[in-house]
Amino acid sequence: QVQLAESGGGLVQAGGSLRLSCAASGGTFSNYVTAWFRQAPGKEREFVAAVSWRVGSTYYGDSVKGRFTISRDNAKITMYLQMNNLKPEDTAVYYCAGRIGTVVVTGPSDYNNWGQGTQVTVSS
Repeated sequence: QVQLAESGGGLVQAGGSLRLSCAASGGTFSNYVTAWFRQAPGKEREFVAAVSWRVGSTYYGDSVKGRFTISRDNAKITMYLQMNNLKPEDTAVYYCAGRIGTVVVTGPSDYNNWGQGTQVTVSS
């Protein structure tokens, strides 16, 4: 099974930027959908963005539209999340998730492969 590993989290001031990476090993993303979710303390896991690797379609959660950009590098088998204009409410553990298929879906239960998560903290 494909292994997913996130990196790039950290502490940033409000208005700043961070780029998260999700690298795959043990397989390819040729027929795969990968997504970013986040979970803040005491809250449910929230969909952030997703990309279909075969089709190339992307989808964003309402709270990040216009600020975050999801992308992929086929050669490096890596997905990215460029986060701009960060807000304190973006503070959470960010997870990379994957599922076989081509259709982008937004529910956490739709994904069966998860990374370990990376902390993003935005100070005001």
